[in-house]
Amino acid sequence: MKYTRLTQPLVRDNGELRPASWDEALDRAAAGFQRNLDAHGPDAYGMFSCSRATNEMNFMAQKFTRVVMGSNNVDSCNRT
Repeated sequence: MKYTRLTQPLVRDNGELRPASWDEALDRAAAGFQRNLDAHGPDAYGMFSCSRATNEMNFMAQKFTRVVMGSNNVDSCNRT
């Protein structure tokens, strides 16, 4: 089975995926986060991080969740 890699972001318009620029894709993602924050508040957001990730990556995940999203819902499954 041959797989093809994505080489650019895709966005959905009217149910169809189409190629987009990175700026457009990131703007849409940010707008989606903002829309959910406005509708449901920061406690509706949570971040699961991987215990196998570096300390720096887990730090950035929790910092994004707490500072940008305004939520303390962070877990990294370090107990296993």
